[in-house]
Amino acid sequence: MAVVRVDDEQGLEDAFSVRQTVFVEEQGVDEEIEYDEHEDDAVHFVAYERTDTGEGHPIGAARLREPEDGVGKVERVAVLESHRENGIGRELMDALETEAGSDGLETLKLHAQTRAAGFYRGLGYEQYGEEFEEAGIPHVAMKKSLE
Repeated sequence: MAVVRVDDEQGLEDAFSVRQTVFVEEQGVDEEIEYDEHEDDAVHFVAYERTDTGEGHPIGAARLREPEDGVGKVERVAVLESHRENGIGRELMDALETEAGSDGLETLKLHAQTRAAGFYRGLGYEQYGEEFEEAGIPHVAMKKSLE
Protein backbone atom coordinates (compact mmCIF):
# COMPACT_ATOMS: atom_id res chain seq x y z
CA MET A 1 0.00 0.00 0.00
CA ALA A 2 1.19 3.49 -0.78
CA VAL A 3 -0.32 6.91 -0.09
CA VAL A 4 0.60 9.61 -2.56
CA ARG A 5 -0.22 13.24 -3.13
CA VAL A 6 -1.82 13.34 -6.55
CA ASP A 7 -1.21 16.22 -8.92
CA ASP A 8 -2.50 14.86 -12.23
CA GLU A 9 -5.84 14.08 -13.85
CA GLN A 10 -5.52 10.32 -13.32
CA GLY A 11 -4.81 10.76 -9.62
CA LEU A 12 -7.80 13.05 -9.24
CA GLU A 13 -9.99 10.51 -11.06
CA ASP A 14 -8.74 7.84 -8.65
CA ALA A 15 -9.68 10.01 -5.65
CA PHE A 16 -13.11 10.70 -7.16
CA SER A 17 -13.63 6.98 -7.80
CA VAL A 18 -13.12 6.15 -4.12
CA ARG A 19 -15.33 9.04 -3.00
CA GLN A 20 -18.05 8.04 -5.47
CA THR A 21 -18.10 4.50 -4.08
CA VAL A 22 -17.97 5.46 -0.39
CA PHE A 23 -19.96 8.67 -0.16
CA VAL A 24 -22.39 8.59 -3.08
CA GLU A 25 -23.11 4.89 -3.54
CA GLU A 26 -22.60 3.56 0.00
CA GLN A 27 -23.75 6.53 2.10
CA GLY A 28 -26.22 8.17 -0.27
CA VAL A 29 -24.57 11.61 -0.43
CA ASP A 30 -25.86 13.66 -3.38
CA GLU A 31 -23.23 14.04 -6.12
CA GLU A 32 -24.15 17.73 -6.34
CA ILE A 33 -22.59 18.33 -2.92
CA GLU A 34 -19.88 15.64 -2.98
CA TYR A 35 -17.95 17.35 -5.77
CA ASP A 36 -17.64 21.06 -5.13
CA GLU A 37 -15.87 24.30 -6.02
CA HIS A 38 -12.90 23.42 -3.79
CA GLU A 39 -11.61 20.47 -5.83
CA ASP A 40 -9.12 22.59 -7.79
CA ASP A 41 -7.57 24.39 -4.80
CA ALA A 42 -7.39 21.34 -2.52
CA VAL A 43 -4.43 18.98 -2.19
CA HIS A 44 -5.62 15.43 -2.89
CA PHE A 45 -4.21 12.18 -1.53
CA VAL A 46 -4.90 8.65 -2.73
CA ALA A 47 -4.05 5.34 -1.08
CA TYR A 48 -3.18 2.65 -3.61
CA GLU A 49 -3.16 -1.08 -3.11
CA ARG A 50 -0.20 -2.56 -4.94
CA THR A 51 -0.70 -5.79 -6.85
CA ASP A 52 1.84 -8.49 -7.65
CA THR A 53 2.39 -6.81 -11.02
CA GLY A 54 3.20 -3.51 -9.33
CA GLU A 55 0.02 -1.78 -10.45
CA GLY A 56 -1.95 0.31 -8.01
CA HIS A 57 -5.68 0.29 -7.39
CA PRO A 58 -7.19 3.25 -5.48
CA ILE A 59 -8.57 2.17 -2.10
CA GLY A 60 -8.63 5.42 -0.12
CA ALA A 61 -8.72 9.19 -0.60
CA ALA A 62 -8.60 12.46 1.30
CA ARG A 63 -8.15 16.14 0.59
CA LEU A 64 -6.66 19.14 2.40
CA ARG A 65 -7.53 22.82 2.02
CA GLU A 66 -6.38 26.00 3.71
CA PRO A 67 -9.56 28.05 4.18
CA GLU A 68 -7.79 30.49 6.50
CA ASP A 69 -4.15 31.35 7.15
CA GLY A 70 -2.42 28.65 9.17
CA VAL A 71 -5.52 26.45 9.40
CA GLY A 72 -6.03 23.38 7.25
CA LYS A 73 -9.34 21.64 6.69
CA VAL A 74 -9.29 17.86 6.28
CA GLU A 75 -12.07 16.74 3.99
CA ARG A 76 -13.45 13.76 2.07
CA VAL A 77 -11.51 11.08 3.95
CA ALA A 78 -12.74 7.77 2.55
CA VAL A 79 -11.60 4.15 2.49
CA LEU A 80 -13.30 1.43 0.49
CA GLU A 81 -15.33 -0.86 2.74
CA SER A 82 -13.27 -3.91 1.75
CA HIS A 83 -10.10 -2.22 3.05
CA ARG A 84 -11.32 -0.67 6.32
CA GLU A 85 -9.74 -1.64 9.64
CA ASN A 86 -6.39 -2.17 7.88
CA GLY A 87 -4.72 1.12 8.80
CA ILE A 88 -5.44 2.83 5.47
CA GLY A 89 -7.23 5.77 7.10
CA ARG A 90 -4.33 6.28 9.50
CA GLU A 91 -1.86 6.22 6.59
CA LEU A 92 -3.93 8.79 4.68
CA MET A 93 -4.08 11.04 7.74
CA ASP A 94 -0.33 10.66 8.37
CA ALA A 95 0.44 11.76 4.80
CA LEU A 96 -2.02 14.64 5.02
CA GLU A 97 -0.67 15.84 8.38
CA THR A 98 2.91 15.63 7.13
CA GLU A 99 1.98 17.77 4.12
CA ALA A 100 0.12 20.23 6.34
CA GLY A 101 3.13 20.58 8.64
CA SER A 102 5.45 21.09 5.67
CA ASP A 103 3.13 23.80 4.40
CA GLY A 104 3.37 25.62 7.74
CA LEU A 105 -0.17 24.96 8.90
CA GLU A 106 -0.59 25.22 12.66
CA THR A 107 -4.02 23.64 13.14
CA LEU A 108 -6.13 21.09 11.33
CA LYS A 109 -9.91 21.05 11.52
CA LEU A 110 -12.41 18.55 10.19
CA HIS A 111 -16.04 17.54 10.27
CA ALA A 112 -16.14 13.90 11.34
CA GLN A 113 -19.10 11.65 10.85
CA THR A 114 -20.08 10.81 14.42
CA ARG A 115 -19.42 7.10 13.78
CA ALA A 116 -15.82 7.99 12.81
CA ALA A 117 -15.14 10.47 15.64
CA GLY A 118 -13.37 7.81 17.72
CA PHE A 119 -10.92 7.20 14.88
CA TYR A 120 -9.98 10.89 14.81
CA ARG A 121 -9.80 11.09 18.62
CA GLY A 122 -7.23 8.29 18.43
CA LEU A 123 -5.17 10.54 16.14
CA GLY A 124 -5.24 13.41 18.63
CA TYR A 125 -8.24 15.40 17.38
CA GLU A 126 -10.57 16.99 19.92
CA GLN A 127 -14.26 17.66 19.44
CA TYR A 128 -15.60 21.18 19.80
CA GLY A 129 -19.22 22.28 19.57
CA GLU A 130 -22.35 20.21 19.29
CA GLU A 131 -23.33 17.50 16.84
CA PHE A 132 -24.76 18.77 13.52
CA GLU A 133 -26.00 17.36 10.25
CA GLU A 134 -24.05 17.57 7.01
CA ALA A 135 -25.16 15.85 3.79
CA GLY A 136 -27.87 14.15 5.83
CA ILE A 137 -25.31 12.49 8.14
CA PRO A 138 -24.58 13.36 11.82
CA HIS A 139 -21.16 15.04 12.24
CA VAL A 140 -19.03 16.69 14.91
CA ALA A 141 -16.38 19.39 14.45
CA MET A 142 -12.87 18.39 15.54
CA LYS A 143 -9.44 20.02 15.58
CA LYS A 144 -5.80 19.23 16.26
CA SER A 145 -2.80 21.46 16.85
CA LEU A 146 0.25 20.62 14.74
CA GLU A 147 2.61 22.71 16.87
